[in-house]
Amino acid sequence: MLGDGFLARQRLLVITPHADDETYGCAGTIARVKALGGEVYVVLVSIADVRQYAAGTGHRTATANGSANPSANGSASPSANGSASPSANGSANASANGSVNGSVKGLVSGQTRLTEFESVMKLLGVDDWDVLFTDERTHLALDTVPRKEIVRLLEADGRLAIDVIRPTMALIPASSYNQDHEALYRACVTATRPGVPGGKYTVPFVLAYDNTSLFWVPEQSRFHPTVYVDVSDYLAVKLDAMRLHASQLREPLYHGSLEGLELATKVRGREVGVAAAEGFALLRGVF
Repeated sequence: MLGDGFLARQRLLVITPHADDETYGCAGTIARVKALGGEVYVVLVSIADVRQYAAGTGHRTATANGSANPSANGSASPSANGSASPSANGSANASANGSVNGSVKGLVSGQTRLTEFESVMKLLGVDDWDVLFTDERTHLALDTVPRKEIVRLLEADGRLAIDVIRPTMALIPASSYNQDHEALYRACVTATRPGVPGGKYTVPFVLAYDNTSLFWVPEQSRFHPTVYVDVSDYLAVKLDAMRLHASQLREPLYHGSLEGLELATKVRGREVGVAAAEGFALLRGVF
């Protein structure tokens, strides 16, 4: 497991396909690195309006005490600088007519997702964050974007690109059945390819992070964590972060529910003899 001294020295770059993947995979690690005095930057690759599958069923919203209940209010509005700021109660809610976050029949607006994401970034105390794509044509269709374009933004031309941040560690999404995750994983591997002194910057540590959906992949592609971060002291923060992704909350039996996430994080902990852990697959480690 990665210890305090090592994590405290990191300048961490987290690349997340969608708003919430960073929470599923590494919110506890983010919180621990920040608590130890390290730096964390997050790049959200795609966000836009999205219609939930089986719209109108299985959704919950978070109340102030963390339980899931329907509510009649809650909205998201842009702030003066053009970023999204949370509403007065900090969450997005489902109304009595069956809409979710003010959007009828499970259509969740990109503004709502962005507001939720911003709230999570504030909770975790990251140093900065950025969004690459905000159009509906790209969202859930990163596999249609030329890999070269995604790599260009991750590697050099994005505001928080690798060449700009020069991270000591990059956390990237593991490949999965989700087309965006798979496309981004491949782009991240390309963007973090090794360079030579005086040329392309080489990120010393590159790890792929977990997701509660990774049980459903071909056997040869199954996620096998080789590195663990003890997040026993940060499990509550991880779950609080998930609650802020209010439009994404599901019923307990769903693998990505609050309950499912808590169980998965505790299972990873049991694999290494601690109360809760996040698992990663090490792609490169230069000591």
